[in-house]
Amino acid sequence: MLRITRTQQPLQSLTHQFLQRCSVSGTSKGKGKDGVAKKRSKVTTNKNKKSGSQDPSRSFSRQDSERNRLYDQCINAPTPVRYLKPKDRAREAEREKLGLLSKDRIREKEILKKGGRQAMGVPDEPMIIGTPGLDLISLGLVDVDKIPKYELTEEDGMKLAKEYSRVLMRKHRARQAALTNCLKCKNEAIEALPENLKTAALIPDLTPFPAGSFMATLTPPIEGYSEKINEAAKKSAGMQKIR
Repeated sequence: MLRITRTQQPLQSLTHQFLQRCSVSGTSKGKGKDGVAKKRSKVTTNKNKKSGSQDPSRSFSRQDSERNRLYDQCINAPTPVRYLKPKDRAREAEREKLGLLSKDRIREKEILKKGGRQAMGVPDEPMIIGTPGLDLISLGLVDVDKIPKYELTEEDGMKLAKEYSRVLMRKHRARQAALTNCLKCKNEAIEALPENLKTAALIPDLTPFPAGSFMATLTPPIEGYSEKINEAAKKSAGMQKIR
């Protein structure tokens, strides 16, 4: 008959075995519990690396450099005429007395030294706006000598603008009154109809102006163009669903 006897081990040996079998994990949290100093992971880069990757600034082609130069010229282009309010112009004059010049003012002075309007590319003669050869003067519809020349001051321009605003307001009010009168006549005509026709008259008729109509064009419509567009749209929608 076998007897199982209890092993009497000291408490220190039990704790030693527990630490050996149940050690703390090697993570940063476990190292903190274990008393081990944490180690930060560092990404080392070799600065003296010559082969392999090249400098990205040198990989640009000549076309890219020309494009960037054009962008810089467009962004930093000098303005031929600077508009300043009277308050800003007076403040700039005071700053100029103190010897403080802005970059725009220095640029403006350089342009004036070079020749003014001619240096800025602004001719003294009026320029023709529009397609060359198809404007009213080139076609002979307007005589250049008969065009009136106006020399207006700022006050005259403000007076003309105010008068033009009044003219536009009168036109707008007349159009608004005409539309109101038309709607009033339409409602009176609908009310005079019998009950069976009144319900049909209240529904808008979109036959002359359908909702799916195409815009007006100068060239005749291409036969079957809209059907081809609709078929292509359906095919592209089907391909997107498959993807």
